[in-house]
Amino acid sequence: MAGISPVTTDWSQKELTAVRERLVREIEELRRDIIRAELEIASGDSSEGAGDDQADAGAKTYEREHEISLALNARDMLAQNERAIARIDTGTYGICESCGKPIGKERLQAFPRATLCVSCKQREERR
Repeated sequence: MAGISPVTTDWSQKELTAVRERLVREIEELRRDIIRAELEIASGDSSEGAGDDQADAGAKTYEREHEISLALNARDMLAQNERAIARIDTGTYGICESCGKPIGKERLQAFPRATLCVSCKQREERR
């Protein structure tokens, strides 16, 4: 990526600040979601449900797995947001991590955590 200047030419400082603020708000919300999900997971007492029939036990297992899945997804989104903020701070926000070309502004406005341009993302998904 040598010779590629930060994409701040496509983004005004005001726009980058707005994206950063959006990401920070999402991080705060995700942290609350993670705490809530972890509390629900932890509150599932192993002795609870003793004597449940198979359907009740299955439903409780499904609910627990669902909470775990939500917590893992929230953690992944949190990491993506933190990485996007780091890229803003280092001046590499909006540069494709694969080819080094600019990521379309519309793509980043719709999905501010994007690290790949559309072409590289499509290539990645085909693998």
